Amino acid sequence: MSALIKLRHMPVMQRCLWNHMNKVTRNISTSKKNSETATTACEPKQQDKNWVSYGFDYESKEDDTNAHHASYFFTITLCMVFGGFAWAYAPDVSLRDWAQREAFLELRRREKAGLPPIDPNYVNPRSVRLPKEADMCDVEIVI
Repeated sequence: MSALIKLRHMPVMQRCLWNHMNKVTRNISTSKKNSETATTACEPKQQDKNWVSYGFDYESKEDDTNAHHASYFFTITLCMVFGGFAWAYAPDVSLRDWAQREAFLELRRREKAGLPPIDPNYVNPRSVRLPKEADMCDVEIVI
C-alpha cells in the first residue's frame, strides 16, 4: 500500500522513465560460480510458453498478474465487501423501524384505554362540518 502511495506522488514522466529503466536494466546475480553468472546475465527472460494474458499487459506476465490481482482486490474486497458492510449497517433512512415501533406503542395505548385497535372513524364525525342540502344545489355527488 505504501508503494502505491509513493507511486502516486511521483510525476508522470518520472514514473514512465522509472518503469522503462526497470525493463531495460538487468540485475546480475551474485553466485559463487562464474559460469552461471555470465550466462544468466546475458540471456533474456524466458516467457512462459502457454501464458495467456488477463488483458492488463500483453508483454510482461508479472505486470499483467500484478495488475489483475490489484484490480480484483480493490473491486471485490474494498468495493463489494466493505461496501456491502456499509450498506447492511447503514442507518434506516426510510424510518421503517421507527414507524413500526410507534405503531406498537399506539396499539398498547389503545388497549390500555379500552379502545378498539383501529378506530373506524379516523376523524371525529362531530368535528366535521358538512354543507347543507340547499348549498349544494345541483352538484352531482359521486361516491
